[in-house]
Amino acid sequence: MALGVGGSSIEVALGKLSDMTGGVSPISKQEYGARLSKLQDEMKQASVSAVFLHASSSLYYFTGLRWNASERMVGAIVFADGKLAYIAPFFEADTLKDYWLIEAPLHLWQEHEVPSQLLRDVFVEHGVDSGKVLLDPALPFRMAEAIVGANKGISFESAHDVIDSIRSIKSEAELSIIRRAHEMTLEVQRAAASILRPGITTTEVAEFINEAHQQVGAAGGSSFVIVLFGVATSFPHGVKEPQILKEEDWVLVDTGCLLFGYNSDITRTYPFGDPTDRQREAWDFEKSAQLAAFDAVKPGVACEAADLAARASLESNGFGPGYELPGLPHRAGHGCGLDIHEAPYLVKGESTLLQEGMVFSSEPMLVLPDEFGVRLEDHFFVTKDGAEWFTEPSKSIDDPFDLV
Repeated sequence: MALGVGGSSIEVALGKLSDMTGGVSPISKQEYGARLSKLQDEMKQASVSAVFLHASSSLYYFTGLRWNASERMVGAIVFADGKLAYIAPFFEADTLKDYWLIEAPLHLWQEHEVPSQLLRDVFVEHGVDSGKVLLDPALPFRMAEAIVGANKGISFESAHDVIDSIRSIKSEAELSIIRRAHEMTLEVQRAAASILRPGITTTEVAEFINEAHQQVGAAGGSSFVIVLFGVATSFPHGVKEPQILKEEDWVLVDTGCLLFGYNSDITRTYPFGDPTDRQREAWDFEKSAQLAAFDAVKPGVACEAADLAARASLESNGFGPGYELPGLPHRAGHGCGLDIHEAPYLVKGESTLLQEGMVFSSEPMLVLPDEFGVRLEDHFFVTKDGAEWFTEPSKSIDDPFDLV
């Protein structure tokens, strides 16, 4: 049996976990203000008059206001001249004020009114009746269509370029939160491995992981969890039916949590029992591919370099080529922050240049159809010289949690 796999109970494993959030602070009001200033500087350089932020992670990123999106228009308008305004339903006014961090004029619409027309009035009030306005890429098409229709003199474009360029570079405060979130999830991964026993179901393990995340300080528990046994591990994002663990089974656990809105996301794959020679070899090939992607990271290098390096590593060991199976069926990694998957991505064709402060996963999964899959996933951030892991990758198939 691999080190750390099995041998404990749910009660004992939970009892060993404690709150890990001490010493890490949420993003300050001052940093939110600096983000707005950065956005407004970018807007001026691009001759953009305003940006509309929908109730999305970008609204939270720039203003500190977290709001769940619905069919009702709620958002913020950032003007290039430094002004900020909110728009929301009248009946949500007091709740929004309770949640907001940066105060600004609040424009309200009643249920029978058309919010896109109110938004037009806000634009006009601020002297924006022509020129270029950017819309949050998370904005639903129906809302975008209504906004464009109500503002015939304005040229609307997507804000994804300017938003992604700002959000992709993490501050020291963000990196600190992301690191701690991953440290929390790695402890949960270790705990989950320890409770495995013949007969346990993937559902039971997922429930334990949720409770364990709460135990280490993630109030909402797991933000997601994938637990797979046996052949199901060859399906990257799982199968419909739960599985029951058997002796000599193969295990894949992919999970994460939220800390101050920032995501963790770690995958571990290991044997429950003695691995076969084929499993051992595949696990080592996967680890080599994960490290190849990591080693390809340098500031100024295109994001696709990491994907190409991981794929080349697997192809040199007889897998692929390209996305062919057995091999790597998806990109090598993704950006991560307030969204678990965010731009830019480590994928072929992604020409965005790596910059210091960017955060990514390295997870070039190796899939052997009808047999098993191996995914080792850890996150790193780009440094001035290369990259640095938030959590140390899995050490070996015999010591997947670096216990020795």
